[in-house]
Formats: sequence, C-alpha cells, structure tokens
Amino acid sequence: MKYAVLGAGAMGLRYGVLLQEAGQHVDFVDTWDQQVQTIQEQGGVYVARDGQNRHLVPIRISTPEDYHGTPDVLIIFTKQMGLAEMLTRSAHFFNADQYVVTAMNGMGHIEKINQYFKPEKVLGGTALIGTVLKQAGDVDFIGAAGAGSMNIANQTEQPDEVTHQIVADLQAANLNPTLTTNFLGTLLAKVIFNSVINTLCTMFQIQMGEFIQSPVAQKLGRQLIDEAFDVCERAGITLLNTREEEWATIDYVSRKTNPLHFPSMYQDISKHRPTEVDYINGYLYDLGVQYHYEAKTHDFLRNLVHLAEFAGTFDVASLKPLTEGEH
Repeated sequence: MKYAVLGAGAMGLRYGVLLQEAGQHVDFVDTWDQQVQTIQEQGGVYVARDGQNRHLVPIRISTPEDYHGTPDVLIIFTKQMGLAEMLTRSAHFFNADQYVVTAMNGMGHIEKINQYFKPEKVLGGTALIGTVLKQAGDVDFIGAAGAGSMNIANQTEQPDEVTHQIVADLQAANLNPTLTTNFLGTLLAKVIFNSVINTLCTMFQIQMGEFIQSPVAQKLGRQLIDEAFDVCERAGITLLNTREEEWATIDYVSRKTNPLHFPSMYQDISKHRPTEVDYINGYLYDLGVQYHYEAKTHDFLRNLVHLAEFAGTFDVASLKPLTEGEH
C-alpha cells in the first residue's frame, strides 16, 4: 500500500521514515513552508537516535497544494490547532477508498476527520513513542530501535482486511501496534497519559526520566489519573487500563522507554508555540463538567500551562511603575 503522512513534524517523520525503511512507499505533506523547503534542499531529513548517528534519509515532501499522489492510507500527525487547515488544503487528493490513521495527542481531531472520511475508514491510535524535531529538516528518534508502542482501533470497532494490513505494516516498521476494539478507550488512554507526563514535565522543564525519580511523582500522577478515570466512568467510557495499570504504563515508559524525552508540550512552550493543553487536561475537565463533575486538578494545570505560555510572550518592558500621586 501507498502511504502519505500529513504533518511531517516529529512523529510524522518517525512513522513515515520507519515505514519507508520497512519497504513501504511513503510521501510526506506539510503546511510548514520552512520544513518543506529545507527537506527539499537537503534532499531528505537528517535523522538521529538519542542524539547519535545523525544521517540523511531521502524522503519525498511537498505542500498540500503541490501534492498529487494517490495514497491508499493517510497518516495524520498535525497539532490539534493545525488540523483543520491541513484537511482543507489537502482535500483535493482525498477519495472515498482511502483509510486514515491518526495518533495525534489530545481529543477533538476525530470530529474534524469525520467531515471528510466515513467512520469505517478511520483508525484512531495512541503512540507511546518519543521523538523531537530539533529544527526544520532535523529529527531525533528517542529510545532504542523498537522502543515504544501504540494502540490502534477502528472507529466502528470492526477491523477489516485493510485494517489488518495496516497493522502488519506498522509492525514491520517496528512501531509495535496493538489492535483493539475499544475506540474511545484507546484514545482516552493516551489523553490520560499525556495529562500527567506532558503537563507536569512541561511545568518543571524536566525529562520523563527525571520526573519519575521524584518522590512525589506517583502521588501527583495518581491524583490526575483518579480524576480522569472518575470523568470517564461518569461519561460511560470503558478505558483500556485500570487505574493501577495506567500508572504502571507511565512509570515504565518514563523509566525504560523514553527517560531522556522532553514531552511535546514542553517542546512547544520552549519555542513559544501554543500548546495542546486544552485538548488534553482541558478536554478531561470539560468532559467532566458535562456530567456534573469537576476535575479541578486538571483545570488548575491547564491554567498553569496557559500562564506559562503567556509568561513566555509577555512584554516586560511595557510595565510601568506608579508615579508619585497615583493610586
């Protein structure tokens, strides 16, 4: 099958490059002009693993307007805030036979994708895989080859022949997929994971391996997990893991799989970009409110992240002290 990756950022590049190395035909499409231009001029993307063995991997990349391929499967890895633009600009090469795989962070993307594709063609996933885009045309895969895993489910929860072929291709690419038949539970598992790791590591500018060594890591994590599970129980969503298993996953990934990883939210904050916190902690809080429950710790953290976003852009020079006689 032919694949097109929409969103050639850190995760899009990792999935696409690994699929290409496994023998698949892969094209990349991105709306970030600097990324497209840099990769085209270099003749590919520079790929390292944990900062080592940086080398050039030839890939095909274009803007949506310049792409005229006929992919069988679209892999979507944009930020939540950029998805609508990507879909609008890419719609000219969509067709009714294509399948879509997405493992984006947060929630809100499925509704947008459903405006273009039938639910039976949409697969949602969660990727427990760390990757850093150092700069345009330069990506660092975090963790050893084969590190990390993903869960994936059909929106209709009825896997078909094409679904099984996609899963086989992902397995051949060493992405370690597990096919489930619990769509919402699959998506929410990563939301809950990120609501702990992304937010806390971002607020304190630490790697996952640093966070998990803290004597208060488990207390903080379990408080957020408990609130998230309370929300999902009220919403009638059956999650893939128990509360204990969710913490165990966070512990394992932080200690063993991606201890050197700065989560994507931190990468956004450090580069003065908007974060996806409203689609992660904010989503859990807003979902709870619909069922008369307030996940107050998630809401508090959401607002702390927004304060950090504001602090990174505020013009301190605009502050003026009171002059004599002013009150």
